[in-house]
Amino acid sequence: MSRGLRHPLVAVLFGVVSTLPWVGSWATGGAAGFAPVTVVLVAGLAVLGASFLLAWGAETAEKDVPRAFALAVLAVLAVAPEYAVDALYAWQAGAGDPQAGNLAVANMTGANRILIGLGWSGIAIFSILRARRSGGDDAGATTSYVELDRGIATEILFLFLATIFAFFVPLGGGIGGVDTLVLVGLYVGYIAVILRGDVAEHDEQVGVPAYLQQLPRGPRVTAVLTLFAYSGFLIFTAVEPFAHGLEELGLALGIPEFFMIQWFAPLASESPELIVTAYLVDKARSTAAFNALISSKLNQWTLLIGTLAVVYSVSRGQYGVLAFDLKQSAEIWLTAAQSLFALAVLVDFRISVPEALAILVLFVTQVVGEFVVVQTVGESATASLLGVETTYSIWLLAGYTVVYALATLGLVVVRRDDFGRLGRLTVRAVRGESLAADGGGAE
Repeated sequence: MSRGLRHPLVAVLFGVVSTLPWVGSWATGGAAGFAPVTVVLVAGLAVLGASFLLAWGAETAEKDVPRAFALAVLAVLAVAPEYAVDALYAWQAGAGDPQAGNLAVANMTGANRILIGLGWSGIAIFSILRARRSGGDDAGATTSYVELDRGIATEILFLFLATIFAFFVPLGGGIGGVDTLVLVGLYVGYIAVILRGDVAEHDEQVGVPAYLQQLPRGPRVTAVLTLFAYSGFLIFTAVEPFAHGLEELGLALGIPEFFMIQWFAPLASESPELIVTAYLVDKARSTAAFNALISSKLNQWTLLIGTLAVVYSVSRGQYGVLAFDLKQSAEIWLTAAQSLFALAVLVDFRISVPEALAILVLFVTQVVGEFVVVQTVGESATASLLGVETTYSIWLLAGYTVVYALATLGLVVVRRDDFGRLGRLTVRAVRGESLAADGGGAE
């Protein structure tokens, strides 16, 4: 009996069963009448089950397609709820809601900063702590740092390009056609590059992926597509109610609505990605976990921003620029500065405990600091500095942007040789050459 329970298909069964309460309530419309706590529990359980199904599908797919492409598909499915929420606000802005454009940008910047501030730092710390407990059975993590695969050079360089461009987005008065062409074009270019890669000898799997990979190609591909389709359906339908349930609980506790939209809703929508990467780390696959997070960041920093103007224009019935206020411009600049700093940390293809803690502490103190400012002096209270008068919140965002910029500048000076190597590796990736000769890299 115990041997039967250890069969990989039993794990799949448990994953599917955990999602059935949500599927039943969604199909019958019963979820609409649930209390917020019930929605959070039922939808949250579905998100958890979907995350494992999605991870198993991505790991199995590595036998037939380049790992980077499998992780890119995983990233698209995992962040689909974020697209849905932002598209909703962009649509409302096109329909005439004056605040919806600000909400779309706030939700987008919050999601991007959470992915780095909590995702990148948390997975790095988790990987290192796991390596210390296990005695180093993870080829990608040591007891002091996480070593990244050199193959991730392509993602890092494309993220650098998107981040540099993001600094100029607010200068155009909003998100418009040029932003769409550049950012979506960058993502299309990235996909074209990774598709040129070969299907490398995949890591030895255990559990569900190992069982599915030994199947003949036809059933294996069918299993992967089924896992992707079902988990994608669950994530798309369950995460938004999960996020709204958390929002209602937060509002009941007196947390400001705008703060909930920027931080709690994106945290819920990012949960599938964070669960998947934590699962990969627990399987001693820290490099694959980081690759997935970086792929998700590139996805959100290009496609997500680029498509907002399209949704806004369709809703408006004609071409338009999704406008936002000065506060959201400051949010974009801060998000770009955080991205630039995090990428400068990764340019040597490793992240240490102090570096991960720096990313985490800067993120947490900024969020907590802004919450304290809003709760104590209010969102509209202003202060004057050097002859410029603006809100306390914007001054706080500007201060952290400067801190990130100075920290990035210091890393650029120290690691200028690593930037050159990054460029060379990307050129080789574009040519379809193997990056293994450059040494390093786990898995």
